[in-house]
Amino acid sequence: VQLQASGGGLVQAGGSPRLSCAASGFRLGDYGIAWFRQAPGREREGVSYIRSGHGTYYADTVKGRFTISRDNAKNMVYMQMNSLKPEDTAVYYCAAGRPVSSARFTGSMYYYWGQGTEVTVSS
Repeated sequence: VQLQASGGGLVQAGGSPRLSCAASGFRLGDYGIAWFRQAPGREREGVSYIRSGHGTYYADTVKGRFTISRDNAKNMVYMQMNSLKPEDTAVYYCAAGRPVSSARFTGSMYYYWGQGTEVTVSS
């Protein structure tokens, strides 16, 4: 069972990278998927979440700029990041779980975690 996050790198402010999260060993479609991020010296925070039924939720800090989507046939989840800001610099992690609606961004609700992909936004 594994989640593999990719797509990070050095991006200029205003850039639009897309992060990918690939699952192996289990059906991603059976789980809700979240993207979390952790910036240096800061606590991990939830960024986006997609239900197994495709409903989506976003942290206020990224709403309108980030879009999470999934392709269950490919066992993949994506996060399109637009209008990046330097404060979006962080290591981004995807996670699979079945969180209750009030705890979508609670890390303990998630069973499987990717290894993280680093996004650095230069001003």
